[in-house]
Amino acid sequence: MNARRYVHSDGSCTDRLADHHREELRARDPEDVRPYSAEEIARDHIASVGEIIEGRATLEPILMPMLRTLAVTMEQLQVYDRAINRFARHSDTARHLMTAPGVGTVVALAYITGVEAPGRFSRSSAVGAFFGMTPRRYRSGEVDHAGRVSKCGDGMVRSLLYEAAKVLLSRSAKPSDLQAWGHALARRIGKKKATMAVARKLAVILHRMWTTGEPFRWTAAATPTMA
Repeated sequence: MNARRYVHSDGSCTDRLADHHREELRARDPEDVRPYSAEEIARDHIASVGEIIEGRATLEPILMPMLRTLAVTMEQLQVYDRAINRFARHSDTARHLMTAPGVGTVVALAYITGVEAPGRFSRSSAVGAFFGMTPRRYRSGEVDHAGRVSKCGDGMVRSLLYEAAKVLLSRSAKPSDLQAWGHALARRIGKKKATMAVARKLAVILHRMWTTGEPFRWTAAATPTMA
């Protein structure tokens, strides 16, 4: 997981290239709604940029080495992805956690690695604080209000849970009470804060799923209590 983390951080420009190229594709053909992966778009973008700068005395010597480095980074990232997917297929816990919306292979394995042993937490609600996802409290005299999240603990797990929450809120085809709660909260406090709140609840739910063996509950009647 750490190796993939470092390669992925070095390849963060890939995501920016992918976003830019995705916008170009939509501009060319608004009817094209195929779910291009970041890797596919990045490869296409690398090839496109390579064709544009080929033969240009000023740009080619500068940009071509960067494109080659990006291509190698993408290849190595795919190696790690395949290894992670193989590991997840043989992990009952990972497959179980992946029944929750927004939780893929990387999120599930990072969460398992970060928690290590679910029994170390007496309450599922403690997991949110462990990953630094609970707001700081400011108390002075009659003043008592919540500030920004503490950002303690494993930043990678916190970031991945936040991304999972974004997927849950924006791309989960099957509606859930957690999604509806997040949308309602976003209207009150803003999208960014609401996404972090959903990520925090997702961390709690994943711990409850892990300790009880129950699947993700989509309806209010069956949703685990989130203390």
